[in-house]
Amino acid sequence: MAIPDADRAELKVLAASAELREDARHLAATRHNPFLVDGEVDGDRVLEFLDQYNAFMNHPVKPATPFLETNMKL
Repeated sequence: MAIPDADRAELKVLAASAELREDARHLAATRHNPFLVDGEVDGDRVLEFLDQYNAFMNHPVKPATPFLETNMKL
């Protein structure tokens, strides 16, 4: 897939931008993972995020159904 000339020119201008590079450095230096607490993943935070994300996406909760498998092969 070829990149159009206009897009290629825009990327070259952005690559030469010192301000954009400095912004990227600042973002990398101040990066934060909200799921980590003292260097370990906090399961409660992950579940809280997933619950809120599903509420935001307005996904209905599916009822639990048992697995009914008759032909299980390993």
